[in-house]
Amino acid sequence: MSARTVRSAPKAAAPTDRTAAGPRQLTLDELGTPLIDTVFVVLDLETTGLDPAADRITEVGAVKVKGGDVLGELRTFVHPGRPIPTRITAVTGITDAMVADAPRVEAVLDHLLGFLVGAVFVAHNAAFDLAFLRAAATAHHRVRPEPVVVDTARLSRRLLTDEVRDHRLATVARHLRARTTPAHRALADARATVDVLHGLLERAGTLGATTLEDLVELSRSRSHRTYRRRDLVADAPRSCGVYRFLDGDGRTLYVGKATDLRARLRTYFGQDPRRRMADMVRETARVTWQVTPTLLAAEVAELRAIQTEQPRYNRRSRRPKTPHFLAVTREPFPRLVVTRTPGPGHLTAIGPLRDAATAQQLREAIEETYPIRSCTTRLRRAQDHPSSVLHDLGRCAAPCDGSQDADGYARDLEEVLALTEDPGPLLRRCRARMAAQARAGRYERAREVRDRSHLLARALVTRQDHAWLTSAAQLELTRPGAQGTEVVWLAHGAVAASALLAPSSTAGGLRPPPEAGRLDLPPGDADPSFAELDLVLAWIARHDVTIRTTSTPLHSPVAGGAELAAELAAARETERIVRRDRQLLSGSKVRRRDQGAQDPDDGAGQGGAARRTG
Repeated sequence: MSARTVRSAPKAAAPTDRTAAGPRQLTLDELGTPLIDTVFVVLDLETTGLDPAADRITEVGAVKVKGGDVLGELRTFVHPGRPIPTRITAVTGITDAMVADAPRVEAVLDHLLGFLVGAVFVAHNAAFDLAFLRAAATAHHRVRPEPVVVDTARLSRRLLTDEVRDHRLATVARHLRARTTPAHRALADARATVDVLHGLLERAGTLGATTLEDLVELSRSRSHRTYRRRDLVADAPRSCGVYRFLDGDGRTLYVGKATDLRARLRTYFGQDPRRRMADMVRETARVTWQVTPTLLAAEVAELRAIQTEQPRYNRRSRRPKTPHFLAVTREPFPRLVVTRTPGPGHLTAIGPLRDAATAQQLREAIEETYPIRSCTTRLRRAQDHPSSVLHDLGRCAAPCDGSQDADGYARDLEEVLALTEDPGPLLRRCRARMAAQARAGRYERAREVRDRSHLLARALVTRQDHAWLTSAAQLELTRPGAQGTEVVWLAHGAVAASALLAPSSTAGGLRPPPEAGRLDLPPGDADPSFAELDLVLAWIARHDVTIRTTSTPLHSPVAGGAELAAELAAARETERIVRRDRQLLSGSKVRRRDQGAQDPDDGAGQGGAARRTG
């Protein structure tokens, strides 16, 4: 499918971009809910303090509005189940006598939550009121409210930055000439917040915020200038795909992928906190995107575009690691070497491995376990060379000086040559070596052997997975999903095409993909990278993947599978324990408070400042 381009800035003309198309008509879902048709419930709560876990609600005030008209109001005192602190009474004027005959919060909750159904939640410093409402709902076994939230305090900070000295409700209400003056009472403050909301909506309209979606994004925005450039992505669809930010000369600045192009692209215009992303948006003249039938196709297209186009604002995947091999040399007494391209001078090669460091670690693990020589001297069959220090350390059987003959050396090498088919002997030797080091009290050395054993297991499993995946010239895989059946066509492990198929009502099988439902990816310049193979393997590992057709019967070694699985399980458990210990040592480990340690109604936790005003 061709990429689509949004409305461009004046300098965005780039005739070199031949995949761009003009703007399209948005659907009603993509346009969003017009603010004139949005129902808002403006809520204000008075409480005994500032802690939702310890303090209680004393008064509720709510106003429901739509299109500037008041649809209804809700106001009631609430018995907090404890005395109201004197300092709170001094601020709000609410006394114990005023709430003595008031209903408890559990009797008010159902009415309040029903009042909020289908409406947008609005409050000044909304996090405060919403936290108390959720705490009450949880404590009394009601459904936790998860409304769309509009915070007038945040909107004020975006729209009135240079006009008011602070963003307290009283200050903003006075500046916008609200008809009601805030008085630290629930209904009065809610009415004042309604007037503040309407005043802020007028200001937001001058920036192009005409829908609820626009308003929420504006409240999260960090820059007016960046927010105004949302027109660059105004036509983005709600589909998965890959997108590009281009400068005035048509050069790619950034490539990304998204499950929802419209939602993801809009976050760049004012919401992304990274400074380099703000710099990128300032340089952007045009944004293009390409809809893909599946997320895997978007991930692969993004990866290939980054590696090919080298966008300067992308940091990840720009320089893919070069695969390496651990090869066995072809000579009278072979040795292990790390190489990028095994050739006729090698008996066999283990790989491809992710990078040179992984290959080197695997080499050291083998040389520590088997008496394979690690010296670079080219030995003759005469075995009349002087021995090295490794022989004295017990790390080499010294074929150089005749201590080991060629037949004995070949027997030691035999297990190394069979490592790709059966890693069990090597893993067992590594575990025995680790246990021996631990018994001798050399715990650091035991840890090194353990880490190399874990790395060895991961490298061999990855190699086996990549080997069966790349062995077939043509491989078709399917996986059912909520939107249909995903189909992926692979060529030696590289993604060649992808489609999303709907179930066929007549044949009982899969309906052939229409042209618009299939994406053919251009082949890469070389074999698939480790990063691309990892994406495919992650897609396969999720669930219910079926092989529909394959040009080559697929197989993977069975020998050593139990040892590999046990080693991988041990590696995961070790990582979990080490991560937990590091969190405890650094103080970053989060501990949940014992819920039964303190009765929430025992009066503890009162105190702090009076009700917030901004």
